[in-house]
Amino acid sequence: MARIKKPLHKSHAVHQKTKTATHKSPKEWRYAPLKGSFMVLAIVGFFTSAYLILPKSTNYGIAFMFLFILMFIASMISMTKAPIVE
Repeated sequence: MARIKKPLHKSHAVHQKTKTATHKSPKEWRYAPLKGSFMVLAIVGFFTSAYLILPKSTNYGIAFMFLFILMFIASMISMTKAPIVE
């Protein structure tokens, strides 16, 4: 004789239905205001990686340069899109 599985609680079965039926829209992207020193660090780090690390280790040099480029792009986005903090 086949046994039918029952949900543990009635609320569990109801919750599964409402979970899939309720769909929230994603929140709007918020830009974080970053300090000017973040951009300076990105520029200095990029040139340090290019002149000191890249000749000794190509893999580390490229990885650090990529990281500092991403930091610079983040600071540019922050500079143009973030709200003004007083």
